Amino acid sequence: MSAVRSKFDEIGRVLREHSRFAILSHVRPDGDALGCQIALALSLQQLGKEVRVWNEDGMLEKYSFLPRAELLNKPPAAPEDVDVAIALDTAIQNRLGTAFAAVRSAKMWINIDHHLSNPGYGDLVYVDPTAPATGQIIFDLIKNQGFPFNREIAENLFAAISTDTGSFQYPKTSARTFEIGAQLVCTGINVGRLNQQLYENYPRRRIELLRELLRTMRFASEDRVASFSLNLKTAAALQVLPEDNEGLIDHLRAIRGVIVAVFFEEMSDGKVRVSMRSKTDDIDVCVICQKFGGGGHTLAAGARVRGTLAEVEQRVLEEICDVVKSQS
Repeated sequence: MSAVRSKFDEIGRVLREHSRFAILSHVRPDGDALGCQIALALSLQQLGKEVRVWNEDGMLEKYSFLPRAELLNKPPAAPEDVDVAIALDTAIQNRLGTAFAAVRSAKMWINIDHHLSNPGYGDLVYVDPTAPATGQIIFDLIKNQGFPFNREIAENLFAAISTDTGSFQYPKTSARTFEIGAQLVCTGINVGRLNQQLYENYPRRRIELLRELLRTMRFASEDRVASFSLNLKTAAALQVLPEDNEGLIDHLRAIRGVIVAVFFEEMSDGKVRVSMRSKTDDIDVCVICQKFGGGGHTLAAGARVRGTLAEVEQRVLEEICDVVKSQS
């Protein structure tokens, strides 16, 4: 714990000593990325800091209900100077996309994350792979350093932690995670309303997308590997947004007997976005994704692989099946 406090003290000192900040997160952001950005920005603003909050995709429709969501914007076309750039929940620096390019110069880069595959880029790095969400790290940082904290910050952090733990269900969810959740609730947030916004407020097109994905569902390795795919034609016909895909892979993972679930999404740049989920530490999908240039966590990882949808499906599924077979 002393090492954690020391690192938090280093980060806290930098946050106190400087005035202009850019808080960034990865492309195709999730609730953890966006919630962390807004929460940290709100705390720094109350310290009197000038804060820019950027993400290549801007604020997603599904998370636009978060308090002070308007703080998060797409990066400016002309790069800007800041004192400190902070990358949150981003395992690989180039996944900051245009947000990275929007920082013309910074005296220091801070990297705060929970992905095991994070190589430790930046000047000041805090990566905790045991944390189930970057939101948990941001909560501990704010509390440890005595930074401003209120209900708006709490609601953003609750959304961050809840979404990245599968609503407090995934294996890395610890007693500490529940303790933090309780402290967040004690600020007065309406848990029922918040969860309804997070999990019971999907647009119809998302359900229609799920219907089409299930039509492509296939099984391999004696039904232990399940996958489905989305091509550009179907995505265009349904007018789906990238955010509509989030969480749909869980329908495959929830099937009894399935160990690894995979979602293949055809991209317009000649690549295929691959998302993987595993039910067991024995099948480390992060290691599998790293073979294709990606990364992530042991039980949840991804990659972007060049090739046609059919080619990438075949290559990736063959690799997964070989791993599953070797562990049988």
